[in-house]
Amino acid sequence: MSSTTDPRSGGEWLQNWNPEDEASWDKPLAWRTLWITTFALTLCFVAWFLPSALIPKLNSIGFAFSKSQLYWLAAMPGLSAGITRLMWMILPPILGTRRMVALTTALLAVPVLGWGFAVQNANTSYPVLLLLAFLAGIGGGAFSGFMPSTSYFFPKRMAGTALGLQAGIGNFGVSLVQLLTPALVGMGALAVVGESQQLKTKTGVPTEVWYQNAAFTWIPFIIVGAVAAWFLLKSVPIKANIKQQFDIFSNQDTWWMTLLYIMTFGTFAGLSAQFGLLMNQLYGATGSAAEVAGYVPVDAVKYVFLGPLVGAGARVLFSPLTDKMGGAIWTLVSGIGLIASIAWTMTALNPDHTSAATMQADFKTFLWGMLAIFLFSGIGNASTFKQMPMIFEPRQAGGVIGWTAAIAAFGPFLFGIALTIMPASTFYGIGLAFAVLCVVITWMRYARPGAPKPS
Repeated sequence: MSSTTDPRSGGEWLQNWNPEDEASWDKPLAWRTLWITTFALTLCFVAWFLPSALIPKLNSIGFAFSKSQLYWLAAMPGLSAGITRLMWMILPPILGTRRMVALTTALLAVPVLGWGFAVQNANTSYPVLLLLAFLAGIGGGAFSGFMPSTSYFFPKRMAGTALGLQAGIGNFGVSLVQLLTPALVGMGALAVVGESQQLKTKTGVPTEVWYQNAAFTWIPFIIVGAVAAWFLLKSVPIKANIKQQFDIFSNQDTWWMTLLYIMTFGTFAGLSAQFGLLMNQLYGATGSAAEVAGYVPVDAVKYVFLGPLVGAGARVLFSPLTDKMGGAIWTLVSGIGLIASIAWTMTALNPDHTSAATMQADFKTFLWGMLAIFLFSGIGNASTFKQMPMIFEPRQAGGVIGWTAAIAAFGPFLFGIALTIMPASTFYGIGLAFAVLCVVITWMRYARPGAPKPS
């Protein structure tokens, strides 16, 4: 990746950078870049999924939205992430790693602060909340810039591990915000800004909460991330203008890998955003399950973080295995596992309301099935990101990573819209058929003996 003819020189711009040359590769710089950008990416996911942690409880703190409005609200960050990823995918060669990561991290403060103030006033209008949900999607959009940027710093033999660590740890931001929100909102000592809210409970006695904490707590970390990126990162002067970056679309593997990443990350992101609402609808106090005699409705807050946690953990743990065994075989495992786990979960999408015992049994089936879906989607997230640097040359690999990530980021939006217009069982059936298609593609193109593009 020599840049001797590139006008960008000195300061933040590295010269004659070639990670494939072991003798000249600056390994400490590469790992420093990975850890700083991973910290920033984790905050991006926190900002992206902050609405998903707040929306299920909005009506309990004084708002009055319909089920459809809540699904649309939860879907909006996904729409934004998909759109903004199409923008961020072209930024690494233009801005460089340092400026892109620092400025993006600083920008997260806008939606995070916005949500912190909005939840304090139940009269905040629905359009304002839609706008804040859309702005939160900037955190999701950053992924398509951060990941290609990081790929410039590592040799191909380490691409699976490096990108898997960054994406996997970054994905933990989803679980982090969903896990910590219930604890943070109960800590009055943290509420240095704003007034408390009254949370409706099953007993009828309201509880004092501070939902602004779920947002404001992250501001100091955002500041640290932005400052660290600005002062400690460097940039690789990749030579690729916007026109050159779009030559990836003439390569058929761009389109096949897009489908595979929709199956994996699209599923992970879509279910992460909608898991709590779907659980509430099927087994919570807001759905018809609450009317079953003797049945104790499920509190989604206790379980919603588990799915993203399992998916993110799988991405981290399986990334080294993709470096050792190749990505294609694990993408195949991911697809087959998704087929089985989706089929299992479908048996619990129409709960049996005849008794409390059957409801509880159905919920266990639903929960374990959903966690299995998250597990196999996480494995596929790791394996597909190993495949792309192996299939494409470095400049194109960055663009393909950005593009596939952009399209898959529409997952939360598409999942949210689908669950408002069709029964969950119908939507899962479509997902099952899509997974079968992706398994066939993986086997024929990448995983079988003599495949055209073994990866």
